[in-house]
Amino acid sequence: MPPARATAPAPFGLAVAAGLLAGVLWVQGLASLPEAPWHWAWGFAGLLLWWRGEWLRPLGAALLGIALASAQGAAALQARLPASLTGLPLEVEGVVTGLPARHEDATRFLFTITGAPGRAAPLAGRTVRLGWFVEPPGQPPALAPGSRWQLRLKLRPPRGLVNPGGVDVERRALEQRIAATGHVLEPERARQLSPGEGLDAARAALSGRIAAAVPGPGARFVQALALGDTRGLDEHDWEVLRATGLTHLIAISGFHVGLVAGLGALLGQGAWRVFPSLGRRWPRPQGAAVAALGMAAAYTALAGFALPTMRTALMIAVVAAARLLRRPLGTGDALALAAVAILLVDPLSVLAPGFWLSFLGVAWLLWCLPDAAGQGWWRPFLGAQAVAMLGLLPLGVWFFNQASLPGPLVNLVGIPWISLGVVPLALLGIALSPASDAAATLAWQGAAALMQALWWVLEYVADWPAALVWLPAPTPLAVALALAGVFWLLLPRGVPGKHLSPLLLLPLLWPALPRPAHGEADLVLVDVGQGLSLLVLTERHVLLYDAGPAPVRGLDAGETAVLPTLRALGVRRLDALVISHGDNDHAGGAPAVIAAMPPAAVFAPEGWAGPGMRRCEQGGEWTWDGVRFRWLHPTPYFPYLRNDSSCVLRIEAGGATALLPGDIGRHVEARLAKLPPAAIRSDLLVVPHHGSDTSSSLDFLAAVRPSLGLLPVGHENRFGLPKAQVLARYDRYGVALHDSAGSGAIRLRLGRGGVQVLERWRQDHPRYWRHATPGGGTGYAIGDPPTAKVWRAGTDQSGRLGDGADHRAGRAGPGHHPRTLLEPAPQGSAAPGPGRGGP
Repeated sequence: MPPARATAPAPFGLAVAAGLLAGVLWVQGLASLPEAPWHWAWGFAGLLLWWRGEWLRPLGAALLGIALASAQGAAALQARLPASLTGLPLEVEGVVTGLPARHEDATRFLFTITGAPGRAAPLAGRTVRLGWFVEPPGQPPALAPGSRWQLRLKLRPPRGLVNPGGVDVERRALEQRIAATGHVLEPERARQLSPGEGLDAARAALSGRIAAAVPGPGARFVQALALGDTRGLDEHDWEVLRATGLTHLIAISGFHVGLVAGLGALLGQGAWRVFPSLGRRWPRPQGAAVAALGMAAAYTALAGFALPTMRTALMIAVVAAARLLRRPLGTGDALALAAVAILLVDPLSVLAPGFWLSFLGVAWLLWCLPDAAGQGWWRPFLGAQAVAMLGLLPLGVWFFNQASLPGPLVNLVGIPWISLGVVPLALLGIALSPASDAAATLAWQGAAALMQALWWVLEYVADWPAALVWLPAPTPLAVALALAGVFWLLLPRGVPGKHLSPLLLLPLLWPALPRPAHGEADLVLVDVGQGLSLLVLTERHVLLYDAGPAPVRGLDAGETAVLPTLRALGVRRLDALVISHGDNDHAGGAPAVIAAMPPAAVFAPEGWAGPGMRRCEQGGEWTWDGVRFRWLHPTPYFPYLRNDSSCVLRIEAGGATALLPGDIGRHVEARLAKLPPAAIRSDLLVVPHHGSDTSSSLDFLAAVRPSLGLLPVGHENRFGLPKAQVLARYDRYGVALHDSAGSGAIRLRLGRGGVQVLERWRQDHPRYWRHATPGGGTGYAIGDPPTAKVWRAGTDQSGRLGDGADHRAGRAGPGHHPRTLLEPAPQGSAAPGPGRGGP
């Protein structure tokens, strides 16, 4: 008997889905997108091979994936705010989209522009993210979802900080199709054109009814699970959910959409059993499929058509369509067809963690638990939890750099408790609300009571110090090895070497960290916008010099930039934290850092240092791992004068030196310039006061003689730093400058080879969504390589450096120095401390 002939890959099978995914993924790693003619060429060739190529179908799908991802990426970038409109006042009309979030000082919301006369015309049809601020903080406006407004706006393209382990704001904006961010100008001139209406208005009304029906804080969980309204959850709630591994359950997720679809299928089958005559008109399987799809679509609408729910609804629609067309469809084929459908509709969905977590989770379960017949219910349930925990661990570390140790056990209780108890009661309340307020209230209160009972346990578990483990940022190779190790571990019994499979997880869970050798030091300038934070790593010690700003309006850089960088680099403890002086742009983020990673010692200048802090004072020094640290300023009994009281630290490692001067001005620079050359000359200089003209005097530069300078500045900061005349001085002495606005985080090494620039995150990790930001470029650096944009003083005076959102820069900077949360001692006082000098 001749051997069976192999068949070509199915048009929508696993091989084609894998090819399509590979093509889409390849585009996401590009530094720039190909030109439009290539999109058409690849798309035509891909379609031809897909339908006619038989064995070449996966290749055709890959080419089509490249074409679609390139075209959609280019369209999303083209829809961003034009550079010519950045920072200009724009009169627009539009609709409040989604559910606005009210805070103490502002209302933040999405706004879809429907009318944009004059120069704002290119913005018509685009969605922007806005803040409506009130001054002083009080009662911001309660914007009705779905309401139409005429507003005066100031916008800029999406731009964020770029650090290891940090959130990629520009990627998220691309995925969500956010064209710009900004705020409402002259709120008193805003005019409401029509009240709230539509689906978002109905969601807001239901959310208000739940809040009125459920007394106390329990309403926030019912609102989140029934409507996807997470505005009531605070940072503590999210910390508890992260520590217990239940973040994926608390808001409407793809899992809940699938659960509701399953309920719809059961109701549909029940209806055919109760009314057998329905079978004469339509077969029961097709009726159940329609009921499942209808319930999933309704629940997705309740969630405001959030992207994770829409992906799941599309998957269900694909399976339902196959059932309606009476096509046989196995579980693996259904998963492949759903992936193909989602990638064809929205190739950029691969940028979202939810895409990978949902598809890989289902794939693991389908492969490891193909048949649970005769095993009861608890064995498959426990098996599914074990498979999900192991299979999704590599992705959790890749996307979030964290893992919940009690998460697997908590999920054993939390999944059935929330999904089979809280969610059905919350949805029952919505279903009953048109008919009976009393019945709806009873259902909602029951859901809140169940959730509060679970929440008490979750808070207790989250208090365990080791509940949430932060892991260093993994490499793609480490993630691939970990997935291979999980696959090997989950193979059937009898496969040889299974006990060795956990070794493949070691590069992910216990990576070799790039620490400097004895006598050397690594310096990492963290991108904190308009502020400063610099990390110093020796062989076995860690020092953090400043922690960035915590502005009144915006994100705390200590929480959003400094801590993610520390964790991504594998830093578990701080041996010392230096707060150069009390200005917000240097000290604002310190409370968040101290709370999350208490340092062994905190240094601050005399007159500002609080209880328990040590003084930085000239003459104090210490040595770590062959690296010498020495204070050059302030001198003993120097009064606290804000910038001029900055702690000036000099680092010597392997013959190379670095000077960290904080925000000192010309008078302090003049004193330092008189020190012996061996005490002041440095190969690396952090530019004082962010390039302000009050610093970087010629005498100081002549004394220091740096070969390399670091500019900690924010993109397009409103102070216009660095000043052109300051850049001219550095150019005069041939100093190469690297700025955080153009380079993101910068890592350097001090050692026997001098000062080496090891990594600049924007240049060394380029992505097309970053470089395509209008006006963003790659930064400005004197003496930079030709691959970066160069600004030499005297040749181009139009460029500016800075952080993408001035609300993140806060009030820090020249002429404005708010107190920080550290409650410093009054000016001129000598707060008690454990001593002076080194740790």
